[in-house]
Amino acid sequence: MAVIDVRDLSKAYGDVRAVDGVSLTVDEREVVAMLGPNGAGKTTTVEILEGYRRRDGGEVSVLGMDPASGARALRERVGIVLQEAGFEDQFTARELVRLQAGFYPHPRPVDEVIAMVDLDDKADARVKTLSGGQRRRLDLALGIVGDPEVLFLDEPTTGFDPSARRRAWDLVDRLRDLGTTILLTTHYMDEAEHLADRLVVLTAGRVVAEGTPEQLAAGEGASTIVSFRLPDDLAASDLPQLGAGLQTVGGMWELHSTSPTADVHALTQWALGRGIELADLRLSRPSLEDVYLSLTDAAVR
Repeated sequence: MAVIDVRDLSKAYGDVRAVDGVSLTVDEREVVAMLGPNGAGKTTTVEILEGYRRRDGGEVSVLGMDPASGARALRERVGIVLQEAGFEDQFTARELVRLQAGFYPHPRPVDEVIAMVDLDDKADARVKTLSGGQRRRLDLALGIVGDPEVLFLDEPTTGFDPSARRRAWDLVDRLRDLGTTILLTTHYMDEAEHLADRLVVLTAGRVVAEGTPEQLAAGEGASTIVSFRLPDDLAASDLPQLGAGLQTVGGMWELHSTSPTADVHALTQWALGRGIELADLRLSRPSLEDVYLSLTDAAVR
């Protein structure tokens, strides 16, 4: 049985359907990333799974329980890191983690958790003195101190510098190795690609794509980008017949090709026959960000 199982989930605010028939599963020890533009329905979906928001329709199961009625039996087994959290500024980081640990039957040791999020040197500092990134690390500490079986991370590294982001990624990897099932939302494509076993792309409240990062890239028309520079005295009209989709980007010519071998052969044969050097000639696949933008733009259209 899937640890998280969502079937035809819906939620509306007036005439706006924030979540419109979303279905997804997350298996044990799996890390799944939900991607989508602002307003796609990611946070609403996660809040329903956490039990903080009522759904209008559909079926939802987290650890075999309905989050709308799971109450304490579910909350003791789930960790949550919200987009934003409010703290009592007069507490120290250690005091808040210790307080949160008291809500769980089998919490992690407080000092171990503080070390896991790299707050050792700020453990006894009052919250009001912490920077934005340090507060976000405190969010993470509060989310994992209960040793959860399922962890919800809503944009967990917002406000982190590159070094802190990498350490947070290492923490997520470690939690997965320890058996934690994780559902996260993020706007960072490199974060999703590094952390997630599987991606779910939402737009306008609907799932528009799902799969591993490699599967999503391969499914985008299986296209390869052939890019090169032309000498200044030549124009696109001088080129041989190539596949559709030739365009100029920042001084480079790019061809999105589904038959790159034939197109590169035609292009290089043409260049060799004229004694022309095609500067910066290279082949590449669309990045995850390219695929994501293509999927979300197509869904909006």
